[in-house]
Amino acid sequence: MFSFCRSAMAISLVLGVMLPIQARAIDLNGAWATDPALCALVYTKKQGHVNFSELSDIYGSGFIIDGNKIRGKAAKCTITSRKEDSDAVLLSAACASAIMKLNVQFSLKVIDDNSITRLFPEMQQMKLNYYRCTL
Repeated sequence: MFSFCRSAMAISLVLGVMLPIQARAIDLNGAWATDPALCALVYTKKQGHVNFSELSDIYGSGFIIDGNKIRGKAAKCTITSRKEDSDAVLLSAACASAIMKLNVQFSLKVIDDNSITRLFPEMQQMKLNYYRCTL
C-alpha cells in the first residue's frame, strides 16, 4: 500500500511538472461587429488593413482592436489598463473623437473565441453582443 501511494504521488508530481496549468490572455484582436452576417458590409480590407466601410453605420456597429488600440467609426482609443477575471475583461481607455477626449471603461464578457458581450454596469439591462469578423 505504501509503495502504491508513493508511486501515485510521484506520478502526480511528474505530471504537474510536465503539464503546467497555463493562464492564457484573452485575445480580443480583430474586427468585431454586432451581426456576423454583415461583416463584409461593415468592414473593408485593402492591402492587409481592415477599415470601416463608407456606409458601415447603416449595417450595425463595430470596433477594431489591434494591440492596445481600439478604433470605432467615430473615435480612436488607446487602452491604458486591462484586467482579466475568468471570462471577463475590464478595459480602461483614453479616447478621442473629432470633438472631445474622454476616458472610457469597457466591460466585456467573453462568450467564446469569436463572441463577446459588452456590459454597461451603470445600465444593468443594456448589453451588446459582438462577433469577430473573418475578412
